[in-house]
Amino acid sequence: MIVTLSPHNVVAARCAAEYLGMTEDMDKGNLIFKIEVFINSSILRSWKDSIIVLQSAKALLPWSEELKVIGRCIDAIASKTSVDPANVSWSYSYNKKGVACTEIVESAGKTSVAPKDWWVEDLCELDVDLYKRVMVAIKSKGRMSPELIGEALKVYAVRWLPDSYDALIADDYMRRNQCLVETIIWLLPSDKTSGCSCRFLLKLLKVSILVGAGDHVKEELMRRISFQLHKASVKDLLLPAASPSDGTHDVRLVHNLVQRFVARTALSHNGDFVEKSDEKMIELNFEQESSLALGELVDGYLSEVASDPDLELSSFVELATSVPEAARPVHDSLYSAVDAYLKEHPNISKADKKKICGLIDVKKLSADACVHATQNDRLPLRVVVQVLFFQQLRAGSSSALTLADSGEHACTKPMQEQSEQCERRIPRHPNKLNKQITSLSTRGEGEHRNSELRGGRHSFKDQLGGLLLQSRSRRIFDKLWSSKGHGEHGKGSETSGSSQSPPLTAKPTEVKPSPLPPLRNRRYSVS
Repeated sequence: MIVTLSPHNVVAARCAAEYLGMTEDMDKGNLIFKIEVFINSSILRSWKDSIIVLQSAKALLPWSEELKVIGRCIDAIASKTSVDPANVSWSYSYNKKGVACTEIVESAGKTSVAPKDWWVEDLCELDVDLYKRVMVAIKSKGRMSPELIGEALKVYAVRWLPDSYDALIADDYMRRNQCLVETIIWLLPSDKTSGCSCRFLLKLLKVSILVGAGDHVKEELMRRISFQLHKASVKDLLLPAASPSDGTHDVRLVHNLVQRFVARTALSHNGDFVEKSDEKMIELNFEQESSLALGELVDGYLSEVASDPDLELSSFVELATSVPEAARPVHDSLYSAVDAYLKEHPNISKADKKKICGLIDVKKLSADACVHATQNDRLPLRVVVQVLFFQQLRAGSSSALTLADSGEHACTKPMQEQSEQCERRIPRHPNKLNKQITSLSTRGEGEHRNSELRGGRHSFKDQLGGLLLQSRSRRIFDKLWSSKGHGEHGKGSETSGSSQSPPLTAKPTEVKPSPLPPLRNRRYSVS
């Protein structure tokens, strides 16, 4: 009788021969002996045949396990993945984009070298339990880099996790997806600073929240993410809230991640950087860049979640204050986030508005942001006065230094130049601020041209341009100066008793009121 063996039926034939007792004791050259020769000489030497046999062996448990068919296939697969890619001569699947040869006709005798991750796609065909055992065997050999292990896990997650939200949380697949996520997280490389990108880890965290994975799984992901949070993007941080009552996004979880990152960064600044060696300075520069990236990331995230009507003010303030001051040298993005929150929550109390606006340091706003702030109806009057006063001081110091430079060579750069250089190093979060500033600038330039046509000497404020002190804001500022000159003190809740307002020490030249119509609708008393 002729028996045709193949990778698809060899496991079934081996189990049947074992059940029938077709050993060498019964007859020499019996079926068990012939099948074992076929497995060892053919199946285990072939890359794809080993995977096919491993898949078919799952349906014949526990026989296939007891006969060590599964174990031998796993060992054969793990051994082949650790082979030098230059020595790979067997067929494999590699369908990734961008790997096609650009030559129409290949050179004669040219041999193509397999990529390092040539084995990743073929293993994606295995079920999650078998895949877990194969990956454990690969990692135990210690020849695979953490980056390659992370790439393999990413490809497997993309292969089996559904793209749509409904399919992810479907009742029939909820348990399967939960087991899949937990397995992938358990297989992550032990090196927490490499192996998997921050984006991939945040996606796993999002899926873990949606499928209801265990707390230990989330804790492991959060610990790993905290090592490279500064590499994330705002879109990656938009994690869904655990319950609808907490809003759309889980702001508290992001706050937890930021706190972990800041704590880890603070531990690295333990005084070792006093040594001025090259390695120490490079490490210090890296920590500074990562902190700046974190500040920009958090401000961008706040601008996105500020439009959530269910976002609590306490959550917004806690997340904003969790960033160190050194990580936020420019407050333009934070100002945009605060403005977006005030726009979405117009009915908050004066105390809450004062609290959230207190996050902004007007000294760290750029000239464009100051222009926008002076025309912003949503800001308290106290903040507008602070912005106007700081603009006066900054413009005055800049003019004084310019006059000094015209007489002799200046040996130091003006403070304004240094602040502008700092602003250029920090990319701004994209928002609608630039469009509004453009319209304001156009109107301001037109007013400045009209004043020049009328002739006459310009006062100190007029030299700053009508752009900074237009309409209601200019009149408020003039009235405030006038009241200070007569020894009167304002009684308004928004203008008096401010700890952030700089002292008024000098009275500028009187300014003519601007003929432009007022841009702000509400009126506040300043006397």
